Amino acid sequence: MKRIVIKVGSGVLTENNSIAKERMLNLVTLIAKLQKEYEVILVSSGAVSSGYTALKLDRKEHISKKVLASLGQPILMSSYKRKFDIFNISTSQILLTEEDFDSRKRTAIFTEIIDTLLSNSIVPIVNENDISTTSEQVFGDNDQLSAHVAFYTNADLLVILSDIDGYYDKNPNENPDAVILKEVHSIPAEALSAEHTPNNAFATGGIVTKLMAAEFLMKHNRKMFLCSGYNLHTIENYLLKGIHDSGTLFSADPLL
Repeated sequence: MKRIVIKVGSGVLTENNSIAKERMLNLVTLIAKLQKEYEVILVSSGAVSSGYTALKLDRKEHISKKVLASLGQPILMSSYKRKFDIFNISTSQILLTEEDFDSRKRTAIFTEIIDTLLSNSIVPIVNENDISTTSEQVFGDNDQLSAHVAFYTNADLLVILSDIDGYYDKNPNENPDAVILKEVHSIPAEALSAEHTPNNAFATGGIVTKLMAAEFLMKHNRKMFLCSGYNLHTIENYLLKGIHDSGTLFSADPLL
C-alpha cells in the first residue's frame, strides 16, 4: 500500500477566526476514502488560530504565539476527533521539532511510532511543537515539516492543500493571464529566495515555503503535489482516479 503525507494549512482550516468545520469535515471524509488505497499521515496547521478563538492575544508576539498554540492544540485535535469518529477512524497526535530530524535515534523513534500507527489504520496527525522550543529548534512553517516527514517516513507523495491552487508561470495576483504549471522538474533559484507572502494572518509560509518543500523532496527523488484545499476534487481525482486536471506536481527530472 502506498503512503502519502497530506499537509493542510491554516488558511484552509480556519475562517473568520474560527475552525472552518465544513472544510475540516470534507478533508476527513477524503482521508476516509483514501485509507482504502493509501496509508495517510496528516500534517495539520491550525493550533495558533484555534487558540485565538479562545483568547485574543497578539499572535505576532513570540510568547503569545506559544500560548495560543498551547490553547489551540487540544481544540484542534478535539475537532478532528469528532469528525474522524464519524468514520470510526482513530487518530494520534505527534508533535515534532527540527531537532527530531537531526538525531538518528530520535528520527528512528518517531518513524517507528508512525509505522505502528499506520499498520493499525490509525491516522497520525502531526504538527510542529512550537510551545517549548526555541527559535533555533523550529522549522517555522509546516510546509518544511511536512516535507521532512514525507522523506523520513518514506512516503511516496506529499500533498499540500493550500489557499494557493498551484504553481503559476508568473504571479497570478499581478498577471491575469498567468497559468498553472501542471508539472515542474526544477525551480528557479530566485523563486526559492523570494520574500515569504502568506495569504492568511495565521499562516507562516506562502508560495516560497511550498517551493522550498518541493525542492527538498525533488533533491531526494520524491514527489509533491500542490493544489487547493478549498475544493478537494482536484486531489481526489488525482489520487483515486489518476486524473490530473489542476494543481502542480513537482518531481525530479526523469532525464537526470
